[in-house]
Amino acid sequence: MPKEKIDTKNLNNNLKQLSEITRWFENQEEVDVEEGLRKVKEAVSLIKISKERLKEIENEFEEIKKEIEIEDESKE
Repeated sequence: MPKEKIDTKNLNNNLKQLSEITRWFENQEEVDVEEGLRKVKEAVSLIKISKERLKEIENEFEEIKKEIEIEDESKE
């Protein structure tokens, strides 16, 4: 199975990849330890990148909120 490139900007794709990793573990009767380790490492990377992206998104929303508040104040 080819390793998919982690997309640091597409949160949805990263969450889908995490879901696929979860399903892989759930569907294994006997886990190949080496493959399991590779998938855990991939999941950790996806989680870290997703947390960073979520923080970026939160910051963008905060900026938009501030802009709206400034516009509202200037109209008063």
